[in-house]
Amino acid sequence: MKHTSNFARSVRFFDQAENVKRYFQSWLAVMLLLTLPAIAADRDTIRLATTTSTANTGLLDYLLPKFEAKCVCKVNVIAVGTGKALKLGEDGNVDVVLVHARPAEDAFVAAGHGIERRDVMYNDFVLIGPNNDPAKIRGEKDILAAMKDIAAAKWKFVSRGDDSGTDQMEKSYWKALDINPAGQPWYFSAGQGMGEVLMMSGEMRAYTLADRGTYITYREKIGLPILVQGDPRMFNPYGIIAVNPKKYPNTNYQGAKALTDWITSAEGQKLIADFKVGGEQLFTPDAR
Repeated sequence: MKHTSNFARSVRFFDQAENVKRYFQSWLAVMLLLTLPAIAADRDTIRLATTTSTANTGLLDYLLPKFEAKCVCKVNVIAVGTGKALKLGEDGNVDVVLVHARPAEDAFVAAGHGIERRDVMYNDFVLIGPNNDPAKIRGEKDILAAMKDIAAAKWKFVSRGDDSGTDQMEKSYWKALDINPAGQPWYFSAGQGMGEVLMMSGEMRAYTLADRGTYITYREKIGLPILVQGDPRMFNPYGIIAVNPKKYPNTNYQGAKALTDWITSAEGQKLIADFKVGGEQLFTPDAR
């Protein structure tokens, strides 16, 4: 089948040493956290579970050394999808989460797993695809109409498929349309981070939903233009939440609070505003 051949060819990026190394490091960090017994937290170390978008864009590599110099501490980053990041917090395996799926974040706090959710920044989602645009969605202002046209055209669409914030947003669009694309020959669930999905989409000349920050970072590598943007339903806010120390007394709440206070401070917010790739701002600070 042609689609199967394209899909097999698209996964060649796993042979690239940088991608393999990043994937293995994230997997190893998660496995260690899940298998080690609960012990008193190292007060000089802050365990941060966050999304692949904050890691893939280079934002954390830019921000965290500045915070570490001030706190004389170390932030250990586990970059996974939002769903997995919240699960790590739910199990008390990290001290703080920085994620982007507001309904899931609110549920996390309501269940008592975390406290003090605070706005940090925002950007938006973009729908990208091949230049020849088989679904004819270029310039569409309604994300639901665009997704419906992709399904009707049965053109290749790559989904994160990892319960990330991006994946949850994409699934909400299909649900609103009463369309279930799972199992369709044109729909590929990757189960990977945003950077990997963008590379796969570029190889396949497929449509996908991406956060703008990671898209800008990977744009030159994949050669896929933005086709749909600007719908209010594509708004993408990020929040930071300290894991509840009353529920998980072995976590480093003081470290989590220090990071939360700093990233939402005037200094942290200015650094976020100043972070650019190719002259473009990737995130807009939003602390209140």
